[in-house]
Amino acid sequence: MLRVLPQPESSSEPGGIGVSEIELKQQSTSLMKRDSIGFVFPGQGSQYLGMLSAMSGGESIIRDTFAEASEEVALDLWSLAQEGPAESQSLTANTQPLILTASVALYRLWLQRGGQRPHVVAGHSLGEFSALVAAQALAFTDAVKLVRLRGQAMQEAVPVGAGAMAAVLGLDDEIINAVCVEVSVDSATQVLAVNFNSPGQVVIAGHAGAVQAASVALKAAGAKRILPLPVSAPFHTPLMQPAAEILHAALADVTMADAQVPVISNVDARPNTDRGTITQLMVQQVVAPVQWTSCVGTMIEMGCTDFVECGPGTVLAGLLRRIDRSQTCYCIENPEAFSDALNELAEVNQV
Repeated sequence: MLRVLPQPESSSEPGGIGVSEIELKQQSTSLMKRDSIGFVFPGQGSQYLGMLSAMSGGESIIRDTFAEASEEVALDLWSLAQEGPAESQSLTANTQPLILTASVALYRLWLQRGGQRPHVVAGHSLGEFSALVAAQALAFTDAVKLVRLRGQAMQEAVPVGAGAMAAVLGLDDEIINAVCVEVSVDSATQVLAVNFNSPGQVVIAGHAGAVQAASVALKAAGAKRILPLPVSAPFHTPLMQPAAEILHAALADVTMADAQVPVISNVDARPNTDRGTITQLMVQQVVAPVQWTSCVGTMIEMGCTDFVECGPGTVLAGLLRRIDRSQTCYCIENPEAFSDALNELAEVNQV
């Protein structure tokens, strides 16, 4: 029997599309086996000064991957990763190629060291591009240029200070959605839930005034904490439509391939392999909420029992523990953890 993680109704999350239990079981039977490995790739916010420095010592593939990406975007990404400054590292246009490159470098090292290929992949927001590279649906060089452009377009879509984001902790999704609807009184005062990260952790975004008003209302409704996020753009909202249009135009010049393993989309939490569907979802994702809780739920329903967070930081491992504590997640950003994951997952797959 597959372990089932309850998923939100399609009507309760903006942009969400319900996936029936029968359909998921049919997909899992045809696409995966029990005791499968799922790779998850982090998004913006996972960067830090010195990322992957411990991994680069005797592993030329790490530095080679950074050199390859740096040439594509005319930016020294390794220097930015190691020396910053932090202000430059946190600029969206720099952060996106930086995190993608770090994630792909680790994935390449994993395969080079004989690591088990994943049976399914997913990425949080920006991380979905890393997942597409791992699934061989998108070439790495194309991905680096796309996320550089995506970051620039998202940064410029809304004037600085006009948008905002905030994390809401300890409140049900339904209450958050209802408050956002109540606060969004006109086209100039819009706020909605945009990241369903785990039960009790949701991010809201929109016009700065609307996010502030919603934060006050959500605190009054029982939220444990409201944490303003250090970003100036309201990601994953309709306000990002100009960025979506720029990405759509750029994708016309990119050759996509069918994914070699299922990629769980942030938009609908469904497994996809078709290149046309994936391309459409890449554009929709810019303006649609990230259904991360449902994405992880889909992976579990499809048979995932072990997860690998492939990229800088441990954010996704923390979210997985909140979603389902029975799951194991390996973080591989340092040599010791990398070797442990490699050995333990090799043993699992020999049983």
